[in-house]
Formats: sequence, C-alpha cells, structure tokens
Amino acid sequence: MDESKLFNGSDRRSNSGRITISMLADMLGISKGTVSKALNGYADVSEETKIRVTEAAAGLGYKPLVHAQAIRTGRAKSIGLVLQSDEYDGYGFFLRDFLSGISRTSSERGWTLTVASASSHEDFEEVATRLVEQRKVDGFILPRTHLHDQRYFLLDRLGVHSVLFGRIWPGSEELDANAAWYDIDGEFAFVDAVLRMKSHGHERVGFVGSPSEYTYAHIRKSGYFIGLSEAGLEVDEQLVVTEKRTRECGQSATEQLLNLPVPPTAIVYSTDELAMGAYPVVARLGLTLGKDLSISAYDGAARGSYMMPTLTSYRVDMGRAGSRLSSLLIGRVEGTSPSALREIETAQYVKGGSDGPPVLSPRQLAEKVSKARHQECNHQDRRGETR
Repeated sequence: MDESKLFNGSDRRSNSGRITISMLADMLGISKGTVSKALNGYADVSEETKIRVTEAAAGLGYKPLVHAQAIRTGRAKSIGLVLQSDEYDGYGFFLRDFLSGISRTSSERGWTLTVASASSHEDFEEVATRLVEQRKVDGFILPRTHLHDQRYFLLDRLGVHSVLFGRIWPGSEELDANAAWYDIDGEFAFVDAVLRMKSHGHERVGFVGSPSEYTYAHIRKSGYFIGLSEAGLEVDEQLVVTEKRTRECGQSATEQLLNLPVPPTAIVYSTDELAMGAYPVVARLGLTLGKDLSISAYDGAARGSYMMPTLTSYRVDMGRAGSRLSSLLIGRVEGTSPSALREIETAQYVKGGSDGPPVLSPRQLAEKVSKARHQECNHQDRRGETR
C-alpha cells in the first residue's frame, strides 16, 4: 500500500491543517499509544515499528503539540536559561554565541530554549520555580557557576535537573554525586600563560583576578601559582590583585602593580575585560605593550583583536559551550547519570602583540614609571598655573 496517498487530500487533515497522531495511527493501522511510544523512543516498542512510525511522521510533516506532549510525557522538551540582570557586564561578549549554540543543538534534538531574566539570586528562585510549575522547562543551564552556587542547590532541592557551566568548586565531581557540568580548563591556561611569560624572559609576573564568589576565579588563580612553581619563579603576594570585575578595575589594578618599588614586567589577567584596563594606563605612562610591559588574558573575545596591539589571550568557544551544555542537560533529563555528564575542554591560545621579551628590568621599569608620573604631575601643575 502506498501510505503517502492516504493523506493527499485535505480531508485527511485536522481542521487546522495539521497531521495528528490519530491520523498517523489510522494510516499505519496501529494504536495511538503505540505511535506515541514509538515517537518518544520507548523501549517496549520494536525498532522496526519505531522506524516505520518515525519515517511516516517525517514524510508527512507531523509535529506534536508541545503542550499536549508535556501533559502526556511530563516533559516540555524545553531548556531553561535564567539571565541575571545584576551581573556586572550583563554576560557581555559571550551571550550571542552562547545562545546560538544552545538554540542550535536543542533544535536539532527537537527541544526549545526558554530564556527568562531575574534581577538577583533571590529573584532567581521565584522565576525558576514558576517556570517549573508552569511546565515550561525541564531543566536549567546555569552559567557562571559560583563557588557555592545557591541556584544549583535550590534546583537540587526541588528535584529539577541542571547543568553547570563550570564546577561548583574544584573537585566537585568527587564531592557531589548529583552535579553535571561542562567546563574549560582555566587552570591549565594560566599555568601555560605564566610559563610563556617565563620563556620570554620575565622574572616577575603579576596576576589580576576576578571576584572570589566565582569558581573560575579560584581555578585561574590556582593556575597562576602552579605556573610560578613550574617556572621556578618566586611567589610574591604583592604581585597578586584580586576581586576585580570591570575594565576600570583592571585599570586600577594595573596602576597598583606598576606603582610597586619592583613592579612586574608581565601581568596575566583573569579576563579580557580586566586586561583591557591596562591599555590606557600604559599609554598614559608612555610605555609600550609587548616590550616595556607584557600582558595576556583569558576569554579570547573578538574585541581583543581590535586592540592596539592585539591582546594575547586564551579563547573559549562559547558556541560550542552552549551546544555541549544543551546536549548534557537533555541527557540528564532523559535519565543519564550525572557522573557521565561532566566534560572539560581546553581553551585555545591566541597569540597577540601584547606580550614578548622584556626590554627593561623590573627596576628600570619602576624608574620609567616614576619619571612618567613626575612629568604628569608637572604638566598638571603647569595647567593649574595658567588658569
């Protein structure tokens, strides 16, 4: 029998023009329950029947009603993402590629993405609970994991699945059997960054880190100290500035380090945003990046390639991150053990022009900075006298 001919006329469709599950069942001569189970991959339906049903459904353009499917299966087949407006940069540079990766993969799997916003951590609880109660999502992707992430613990208490972008804390795969996550090996990146500075000839390497509430801040700082150890460089706490978020913070941290009696000739920054704060400081002091001072960072955002000189960084593929997190969450909802849903990948080193061999020793750099500041003060005094 040529099954496709049975649905050539509009009289075989519903009033809305849709192919329904009842029509598929009538056409194939099997029950609606069997068709439903075949389409949803139930194990008690033979592979032959699954293939027969799915091929017929695809050929006729059958699409299940999302709300009806959620009621029937208990799943909305939707990924939840709650973006917090109190994040200091509004998730900035990475959001576009991140959302694209999630949407692309979820769509390929027949899922959707539901995005909501919250004004704070406290507001997250209300928003997430409402989405779950209204059956709009099956689980959540949690970006920018915190050291002790209250979002994760809330969802865990509610029995709602989640996948973290980052770990709850270093070693969380051993401490929490319920956590599924995807992460980039920031520790390795900062070990490598310090070793590269050492290979250029730098003996004093500074570090500017992010707020300690974030897991990545601890991991990257740990990589810096491991890098110092492997490079045989002395640990000097004066060279470490932490709890910084914005470009303005990066600027003040750079000034703080360059004002030291024996400043670093190289600085590694926890994020590109912080590193970009170094540019106006260097320009004002008459220094040359990549010579008088070398810097590198982490994120690999496109904007770093527009800086002069270009910013050396470690690039994170945010599109792939979104894609993998989407797949992991779907796997979690479908019953895969969280222990099998943990992935860590390596950031890609992107060579820029902001680092290189030092042309000055730390003390020579201190002298150059001191002279520049003295000239700056004299210039300001002269301006004041002419007014």
